[in-house]
Amino acid sequence: MRVLDGKSLSPPPLWLMRQAGRYLPEYRETRAKAGSFLDLCYTPDYAVEVTLQPIRRYGFDAAILFSDILVIPDAMKRNVRFTEGHGPEMDPIDEAGIARLNGEEVVDYLRPVLETVRRLREALPAETTLLGFCGAPWTVATYMIAGHGTPDQAPARLFAYKYPHAFERLLMLLADVSTDYLVAQIDAGADAVQIFDSWAGVLGEKEFEAFAIRPVARMMASIKSQRPHARIIAFAKGAGYQLKTYRQKTGADAIGLDWSVPLAFAAELQKDGPVQGNLDPMRVVAGGRALEEGIDDILQHLGHGPLIFNLGHGITPQADPEHVRVLVDRVRGLT
Repeated sequence: MRVLDGKSLSPPPLWLMRQAGRYLPEYRETRAKAGSFLDLCYTPDYAVEVTLQPIRRYGFDAAILFSDILVIPDAMKRNVRFTEGHGPEMDPIDEAGIARLNGEEVVDYLRPVLETVRRLREALPAETTLLGFCGAPWTVATYMIAGHGTPDQAPARLFAYKYPHAFERLLMLLADVSTDYLVAQIDAGADAVQIFDSWAGVLGEKEFEAFAIRPVARMMASIKSQRPHARIIAFAKGAGYQLKTYRQKTGADAIGLDWSVPLAFAAELQKDGPVQGNLDPMRVVAGGRALEEGIDDILQHLGHGPLIFNLGHGITPQADPEHVRVLVDRVRGLT
């Protein structure tokens, strides 16, 4: 939280995206008990447990709520399901479906998630930050339109060109519903929240402005007007040079950086405020010298400014838990 307020700390605080996940044997055990993935997300007993597992094991400086960005369309009755080996799927939406959408019952539907937040804040040590999150409107919209993930989100891009008014309505509705959801997470005990725009990198310049910046800026302004103390991290994966003005245009307190962002550019971005990232998750899989050099490079370039050490995207199931231990110890100067 001090880094989100602009302070530089040595060593920097750290957490990892998807730190509660399939690379941990204790997660896999809990996941097997829960049944479906959505049951895991919506059952506070299970969601609290898997959120706390990496905190117990590694003592990360932040715990991130265990949930998924697609609980929003699930709450909007889009029949979201997670199929082993296929990833998330849902009923694809069209113009008529967008016209019928409303977000009035979304927060109420997600009460089990908010209960998880409340229990986590009670269970966590006071010094451990609790992060809430949601998906950015553009990224969530891509899944709603295609009905599943695609390599370059061509269905959503095409839909936006063919039906601009319907697409604008979808983005703004998602922005408003997601704002309500994040405010509810903050009220339930989240210290800060992150907005994940995992598919920002497929957008051209004008589209990035319209689809990645404008809805997120709308969210930021509304959240800050309702909860002035709120601290918000925005992560636009693959945004590249467009990160240069992303913080200023969205109002984010900190910006997340994926592993493709050059560290010299990251240092320039850090002059304007806190950055988070950006170790390649494959270095955690590889371990050894690749992991150590990656960590050292980030600390050398960014460790003297406001930095939250993290990966450049989520940790993968192939990561060795012992490599994560090496990461934690090296960032903290213990090895």
